[in-house]
Amino acid sequence: MLPDISFRGPAPSDPEYDHELRAELPAELQRLLDEVGGVVAFGGGLHLRGPCLAPEWHSLRAAWRGPGALHQSFEAVLPSDVPFAEDCVGDQYLLRGGEVVQLFAEVGEVEALGQGLDEFIAAAIADPEEVLCTEPLQVFLRDHEALSPDSALQVEPPFCEDADERSLAAVPRLALREVHAALAQRSAGEAAASER
Repeated sequence: MLPDISFRGPAPSDPEYDHELRAELPAELQRLLDEVGGVVAFGGGLHLRGPCLAPEWHSLRAAWRGPGALHQSFEAVLPSDVPFAEDCVGDQYLLRGGEVVQLFAEVGEVEALGQGLDEFIAAAIADPEEVLCTEPLQVFLRDHEALSPDSALQVEPPFCEDADERSLAAVPRLALREVHAALAQRSAGEAAASER
């Protein structure tokens, strides 16, 4: 179903997944995880988190309910949002009330995409460059053989800052999330200061 899979996560290893967590997931996500499990697809363009405890960077539970859950780091993310995936530059995809919402991680803002999960996946397959913004990945792959599954691309300077040129570096996904959380907090502080 998903193209160019570079990583398949382990079989479900979260002991509470079948008993507790799975029942809380939207039916579309349950079906997708039953079908493909957690994967990195589109050659690194989309990371679909899996029902496992380890590795932590791949764990749906860790991103949703763990000590470093997304809603603890980003004000715009609700505890009920299901952080099912992320793209190559660390922007996050959440399910909120059955609809896919994108977290622009550098600035900590969310945008509803007006699609359910099945529509989102179909649109990504049809046009990954547009839907998943895979251009940075394509640029990175001109000089590198691959992007390792546990890594995403850190953009310097960040997209939220004006720049004529940017560089890309592969960094661990969890480390990039911390960088983005700090950027988003700074952005929120600057916005609050300008309103005074």
